[in-house]
Amino acid sequence: MSFVVEIQPEVLPKTDNSVGIDLGIKTFATFSDGTKVDAPKPLKKRIKKYQKLSKSLSHKTKGSKRYEKARARVAKFHAKLKDTLDRFST
Repeated sequence: MSFVVEIQPEVLPKTDNSVGIDLGIKTFATFSDGTKVDAPKPLKKRIKKYQKLSKSLSHKTKGSKRYEKARARVAKFHAKLKDTLDRFST
């Protein structure tokens, strides 16, 4: 199913004010005026799991079969984490 919707674009008034945004992990977004937005709880939980997987990977011997399994787990989870970050930031 697909939808086609026609809307009239709304023209916003021009202003001289501008705000810069810095995206991070501990604070999700920091604005140039000093306002901070905390990261959502699901994101914090996933970051902790990512840290745990990364630490587990660092204890493995490079080149071993278990290292490759752990590396694949970290890569797969990293892709999910990146997708979550993208979803929260839009």
